[in-house]
This record gives sequence, C-alpha cells and structure tokens, in this order.
Amino acid sequence: MFLAADVLVKSVMIGLVFASLMTWTIFVAKTIEFAMLRRRLRAALVRIGDMRWLAEAKLALGPKDTVLSQLFEAAAHEVRLSAGLSSDHGINERAASSFSEVVRAEGRRTRVGMGLLATIGAISPFVGLFGTVWGIMNSFIGISKSQTTNLAVVAPGIAEALLATAFGLAAAIPAVIIYNHFTRVSKGYMELVSRSSGTTARLLSRELDRGNSSMQLDPVHVHSAPPMALAAE
Repeated sequence: MFLAADVLVKSVMIGLVFASLMTWTIFVAKTIEFAMLRRRLRAALVRIGDMRWLAEAKLALGPKDTVLSQLFEAAAHEVRLSAGLSSDHGINERAASSFSEVVRAEGRRTRVGMGLLATIGAISPFVGLFGTVWGIMNSFIGISKSQTTNLAVVAPGIAEALLATAFGLAAAIPAVIIYNHFTRVSKGYMELVSRSSGTTARLLSRELDRGNSSMQLDPVHVHSAPPMALAAE
C-alpha cells in the first residue's frame, strides 16, 4: 500500500514515521535524564541532611553537579556581594530571589523536548488526515477516469489513503502518553528542587544568625580558620 500510494501521501507517511522516531528518542533520553537527576539530588539532600552550616554542607557536597550546588553558589555569591553593607537583613530576601531564578532555570532545562512531544501529539492526526483526504481525492479522480465503481478498483486507493491516518494516530498516541508521563515526572523532580531551595535558605539563615554574614562560604577555608577569621575574609 505504501509503495502504491501517491507521492504526497508517501511524504506524509515518511514524515509521521520520522516524528514517531523523534518521540521515542525523546522518551529514552528524558527517562535517563530524569533518573540521573533525581538520584543525584536525593543523594545530595541525604548527604547534607544533618548539616547545620552552609559552608559545612558545601564541603560535604563536594564538586557534584546538581541544582543544589547551583543554589549553594547563588547563596555564596549573594553573601560576597553583600559584604561590607551596614545591614545583613536583606541578604535572605536577595538570596531567595536568586534561588527562584535557579529553580526557574532548572524547570526550563527539564522541559527541553517536552514542547516537541506536545506538538507531535497535537498535529500528527491532522497531518495523517491530510494525507488521507489527498489520497481519497486521487482515488475519486481515478474512479472518474476509469468509469467504473468496481470495489476491486476503488478499494486499493482508499486503503492507501486511510493508511496515512493510521500512521498519524500511531505517531500521536504515544507522543501524548509520553508527554503526560514526563509532565508528572517533572513535577516530582521540581518538588525536590523546591525542597533543595528551602534547605539552602535555612542553611544560609543559620550562617547569618551565627554572625558570618560577610564570609566567602569557601569550603576550602572551613577547617583552616575559625569563624571570626572566616568573617574577616
């Protein structure tokens, strides 16, 4: 049926096959990505669960590349920029604003590829329907030229046209299911990110209450200098 179809109908079906391949590629890639992100972030939160100070938690976390590391860097950056100010009361608010930016950026990063899934799921049935309409139109033209309504003559052309609709549904249904699945997974991961943001805010608040508001929060100096020396840095 595919080989006997019109050139345009063939093009439609090839495009739908390509869209389906993209859907399954995104599924595999995002499954691996979310599995790694959630495992790393959960492990990082467990690692710093009993830490009291931000510098101590940063040292315990090490060079691991997680959103928690980005939140720690945002907190340290705000502390450095606020060094020398007459009041430390605004550090928490400014740091919270930085944390929100990190959380939003992480949300945008995890949604990469989701828009393509939504597009494939939304338009594939219509693309397949277009191929079907075009194929049936050609079949009717062929019927008028052959001057016969014999089912043996009519049926092959209509079957070829309907094949495009089947391709469209085969591309759209998995895309919609996979999109909804990753929407739920993304919400679960973003809850972990929000939890990480709250943990970082509490650690920073303890540091400020301890009187280390002008410290650099550099874990290299945590064990080499007492708190007052860190504050002087």
